[in-house]
Amino acid sequence: MNFDSFFADIIATLVGGIIIAILFFWFREKVVPMPKITGRWYFQVNTITTSYTPYQNMILRYVAVLWQEGSKVQGTVEKIYENSSTGERKFVGKNRTRGKVEGCIEKNYFGKDKLVLHVVEDGHGRESTNFYELIADSEKCMPGNFSSMVANQSGTVKWQRIEF
Repeated sequence: MNFDSFFADIIATLVGGIIIAILFFWFREKVVPMPKITGRWYFQVNTITTSYTPYQNMILRYVAVLWQEGSKVQGTVEKIYENSSTGERKFVGKNRTRGKVEGCIEKNYFGKDKLVLHVVEDGHGRESTNFYELIADSEKCMPGNFSSMVANQSGTVKWQRIEF
């Protein structure tokens, strides 16, 4: 056995491994980075299906402040607008309902990233749970779907950086 060749092979393997690791890190950080979610967002919820007829075709608008630590996302939301069969109203100051957001970004290297959020809203009279699945392929707009435990609602949602 030739030890000169053996040590040269080990060094070549180590150097090759380090180069591949650096290229992978560069690709992950520069070519396909994590979407930037931190900041203020406005989103509109459009109810398509519900078990409570007055909520059919209801539109709700919220403002959210999100912050991101790696793939983990946290924040708060406030309801600012409602348009339903019971009327149209804006919520200001103490009349706004607040909620807490928890979620994560699912990084997809060969497709669009996905943002999954769970919002617990302290509504008027009771707490409600909402679940959002968003496509996080833009730092300005994230479309998706939602489902809510309030009246078994589901439908579409659009998050954007500017107010509706």
